[in-house]
Amino acid sequence: MRDDVVTPIEEPSVYTQCAYLSEDDVAFLRAIEGQIPIVADISRADILLCSWQPGQPCLVLAHARPHSVAAAHAHSMVGQLIDEPACRKLKHLLFSCETHNRQSFTSDGAPIVVQVYPVWRPGKRHIIATLRIETNLLEHERQRRRSRVFQRVTLQLQRMAQYGRLVGADMLSPFGESDGIIVVDRTRTIRYVSGVAINLYRRIGYLGDLVGRPLSNLATQDDALVRTAMAQQRCLEQNEEAGGRSWVKKALPLYNLPPPPMRRWLTPWQEREEISHVILVVSDITEERRREQELRVKTALIQELHHRVKNNLQTIAALLRMQARRAESIEARQAIEEAVNRILSVAVIHEFLSRQEERVINMREVSGRIAAQVQHGLVAPDKHITFSVDGPPIYLPSRQATACALVLNELLQNALEHGFEKRTTGHIQVTLENGGDRVIMRVRDDGSGLPTDFDLSEAESRSLGLYIVRTLVQEDLKGTLEMYNRDGVEAIVTFPKSILGGEQ
Repeated sequence: MRDDVVTPIEEPSVYTQCAYLSEDDVAFLRAIEGQIPIVADISRADILLCSWQPGQPCLVLAHARPHSVAAAHAHSMVGQLIDEPACRKLKHLLFSCETHNRQSFTSDGAPIVVQVYPVWRPGKRHIIATLRIETNLLEHERQRRRSRVFQRVTLQLQRMAQYGRLVGADMLSPFGESDGIIVVDRTRTIRYVSGVAINLYRRIGYLGDLVGRPLSNLATQDDALVRTAMAQQRCLEQNEEAGGRSWVKKALPLYNLPPPPMRRWLTPWQEREEISHVILVVSDITEERRREQELRVKTALIQELHHRVKNNLQTIAALLRMQARRAESIEARQAIEEAVNRILSVAVIHEFLSRQEERVINMREVSGRIAAQVQHGLVAPDKHITFSVDGPPIYLPSRQATACALVLNELLQNALEHGFEKRTTGHIQVTLENGGDRVIMRVRDDGSGLPTDFDLSEAESRSLGLYIVRTLVQEDLKGTLEMYNRDGVEAIVTFPKSILGGEQ
């Protein structure tokens, strides 16, 4: 669904302000809302879907702005009321003899030309909304100088949106500034080619005039796409490779125009299921695909690099474990084992980065892995110390995640070393909290607690682990560290989030 080019339609409050609309009316208007973005792009105009109730101001229900030209309105108009003078002019247009009319207005001080279409639900006789086509004056003059064929199909396209008949338009990808337009008739003969489309087809060898040629004469899949769209009577999109280039093509079938006089409003027009034209929108995405391929190659190389770094760190950890087993003193063995866990904590981050394309890490999963590593590597066989990790998934950039992993490792080791030195059972709990723009990590144990004269600043000077924690928290994470006695020890690390996917 083209949610990126139309005001989000998941706002029920806009429609609920119109008490006269039934559920079926709202469903029909939402369908039109999904169809108008491509119409805005091809019409090179803003399209507003407005409420319509005699004697009431007009409320803007949806607003689609074009990608192809500068929009008539700098900001979304959804939820706004059309001012009283403009609303009176709108009523004048609606009750004139044509189903669409043009009149000049101003938007943000700039002149615009407004066309208005009544909207009613199929099979019903009363108007439930209006469709406003707002074109800046300069673009309106350009449109007047375009081919009559293009003017006709643009009008047909707008009428199709008026009747909610652009089935499948909500599934089309956004229109691009460099997209070309081709119009074919019911015999699939080319009747119009935009200047951009001429240049696009020259890239694959079509140097002559395409107008008047059967679409089937082109060595592309255009004819097959158009035939399928006509047979299914819906808008379609497909990717293809032709002439050594990559393309995205969209086909929009158009029905014959309804009769314009107002008397037809009283008996809504019954469309003949006969397609008169098809608009073909052509996009050359060769360079985009090339950049995507380059990005995939770079991503694969980076992932392989992380994989090798992880393997090398694990090899170093294995060598240090061998050295620890040969160490004669308990202090040396313990220091080496702590170093091993620090190395493995960094290896966990590289392992996660080697398995995913994004450079963001789920700290909930990393915390679980580090807790398991500490339990497996440092808890003596005769002790029963359990670990648990709670909290929501919290995603951090790789640099923040690495610092956070090292901090967690040191806090877990510190809890084991000082909280359960003389105890054989206990529990250490890690809790992650998402504070919006900050992260809170709590490490709590039910061990022996802090000494009564404990001072964090003095402890950092005597403990390498706490010194590492303080340095990482303050310098890398730009956060704070607090430690309290609470039926054991609770260490609280609080730090601001970096931009997701970025580095600080």
